Amino acid sequence: MDGLVIKNTGSLYTIALDDGTSIVAKAKGNFRIRGIRTTNPVAVGDRVSVSRNDSDTAYITAIIPRRNYIIRRATNLSKEAQIIAANLDQALLIATLAHPTTSTTFIDRFLATAEAYRVPAVLVINKIDLLSDPDDIALADAVAYLYRSIGYTVILASAATGEGIDELRSTLSNKTTLLSGNSGVGKSTIINTLLPGLNLRTAQISDIHDTGMHTTTFSEMFRLPDGGYIIDTPGVKGFGTVDFNKAEASHYFPEIFRVGRNCRYSNCTHTHEPGCAVRDALEQNLISQSRYTSYLSILDDTDPTADKYRKPY
Repeated sequence: MDGLVIKNTGSLYTIALDDGTSIVAKAKGNFRIRGIRTTNPVAVGDRVSVSRNDSDTAYITAIIPRRNYIIRRATNLSKEAQIIAANLDQALLIATLAHPTTSTTFIDRFLATAEAYRVPAVLVINKIDLLSDPDDIALADAVAYLYRSIGYTVILASAATGEGIDELRSTLSNKTTLLSGNSGVGKSTIINTLLPGLNLRTAQISDIHDTGMHTTTFSEMFRLPDGGYIIDTPGVKGFGTVDFNKAEASHYFPEIFRVGRNCRYSNCTHTHEPGCAVRDALEQNLISQSRYTSYLSILDDTDPTADKYRKPY
C-alpha cells in the first residue's frame, strides 16, 4: 500500500492511503539521506509504502524518492538534522518584527536553505497591526523592499485584522505549502484564520523574554478548502544549514550570485579576494549588509566535502 504522510508525532505516522483510507504506522528500517543523521527519517509530505506484519501492525517499509525537502540543524554545531517537510510546492516563512522579533539571519538562513533544496519561498511578515510607531512601520517597509528587490514574494499580514489574508489564500491555493518560523510568530493563528474549524492551540507571548512558546508539538498536513495543503510545524529557534558546500554557498543568495559573476576569480568566496565584485557592491550599498553578514555566517558552518550536486533523496 502506498500513501501520503500527513502527521508525524515522533514515533508514529498517520498516512492517507491511496485507496481513501488512513492508517497509523511505525517506521521500519533506517531511512538515511546520504549518511546525514536525522531525528526523523520520515517527514510529513513523504509518499511511502506501507505493509502489515502478522500481528496486524503497520510499518513504513520504503520512502518513495522525494522531489525536494527542507532540512535544518537545531544549532550550527548539532550533529543531527531534522527534515521539516518533503515534496513541497513552496515554503512560507512567517516572520515578525515585534513580539517577537525574527532576526534577519534566521530569515536568510531559511531562504538560503529553500534555494539549496529547490523549494520556492515566500516571506510573510505577520502581526503588522502591532507596528504603530512610525519607525516600526518604516522598518517593515524596508524589510519588504529588501526581499522584494532580491526577487522574493513578500506578504504583509495580520491575522488579527485580516490584512493580507486574501493574498495568502491566493498564494496557497492548489499548492502543498510548508509554514515555518520562530515560536510565537502566529503560524497557528494564521492557520486558524484560513481553516476556522481547526482551532489549533495558541499561546500568549512571554512578557519577560518577548518570545513565543511552543504550541504546535508535531508536524501535520491540512487540506485547504480551495485545493492544496498546508503543513504546520513546531516553531524553531535556530536554523543551522545542512550539507552546504563552501564554494556553492553564495549561489543560495540570488543577489550575491548575480553580482558574483563579475568577480575576477570564478571561485571567489567574496571575503578577501582582489577584484571581488560582491564586496565592491557592498561598499556601494547595492548589496545589503545584513544579507552579506548572513552569508558569512553560513560560510562558517559549510562542509567543504559536501556534494555540490545536491539530490533530494
